[in-house]
Amino acid sequence: MNQLDRHYQDLLFKLIVDGRVKETRNGKTISIFGHQIRHKMKDGFPLLTTKKMYWRGIVTELLWFLRGDTNIKYLVDNDCQIWDGDAYKAYVKKVMEGLKNWDVSPPTSAFPDHKEVFINRIKTDDEFAKKWGDLGPIYGAQWRRWLPGGIDQIANLIHDLNVNPDSRRLMVSAWNVGELDKMTLPPCHYGFQVYTRELDETERVILMDKKLGVTENLPAYYTEDEMVKHNIPTRAISLMWNQRSVDTFLGLPFNIASYGLLLQIIAKAVNMVPEELIGNLGDVHLYQDHLEQARQQITREPYALPKLVMVTNPELKFDEYVYDNFKLVNYQSHPAIKAPLIN
Repeated sequence: MNQLDRHYQDLLFKLIVDGRVKETRNGKTISIFGHQIRHKMKDGFPLLTTKKMYWRGIVTELLWFLRGDTNIKYLVDNDCQIWDGDAYKAYVKKVMEGLKNWDVSPPTSAFPDHKEVFINRIKTDDEFAKKWGDLGPIYGAQWRRWLPGGIDQIANLIHDLNVNPDSRRLMVSAWNVGELDKMTLPPCHYGFQVYTRELDETERVILMDKKLGVTENLPAYYTEDEMVKHNIPTRAISLMWNQRSVDTFLGLPFNIASYGLLLQIIAKAVNMVPEELIGNLGDVHLYQDHLEQARQQITREPYALPKLVMVTNPELKFDEYVYDNFKLVNYQSHPAIKAPLIN
């Protein structure tokens, strides 16, 4: 049974019933403080089914983070629009600050373009994109080249998982206090931690049976050498992310799937079995403009969760993946529910 959609619908209901009204920097919300989501990956890939999800955007944004990229050109070139509004707002702010230096009326070319024109220029003009498309040292920069020192936290994590998988320091942080003021938007999901455990013999036998296509319900025995030959994992891995600010209708379903995908990518990189996904959520809120959409989603009956298949070759590094390396199997969902993105 798909418990993920049920738990998400319960959270929407709790917000509507118990949420406290707040006036925030970008509109009125109803919110609660403190919530946790847990999902067993064996139950299916955590992509909600009670509304159609923006799968291409989820994959593209995560790959953008893993590349260490902070310029929206990669997103724009791959038809992912989720950071367009933040980039355009930053552009307008910088240009308007520049206009204050004019003693007389500036030329028309100095004024901000419409958002659609701005995005088109990002796509078609490399120099413009280089100057105006960067969002500052947001997630990708912190994950792959934390300053000072240019530390690659993702590479360090993979190394530590391989050499010391029981470490309690298997963490990646995006909350670099020294660079927050340089970011277009401080990180909402500000860090994650992974945890591994040894698989028991029965679990490994089941994995071996699956690998060999054994379907009979018979006792099986395999030597360790046989299991090593077939690259059977010895450990399971779980991931827990922490999030200070949670746009529950638009953002949270995206975040759940994104970290589920990250867990599977990391698990493949270190040959472990994805086990549990956990989200620790701080200020959990619904924007006033999303209330009717949330009420609609609560009424929908969930479908079974899909499966995710990673189509890669052994030589491909995890940060070289492209969208087509990830295939959803048996994804069935209700129609999309449109709602405004609040920047």
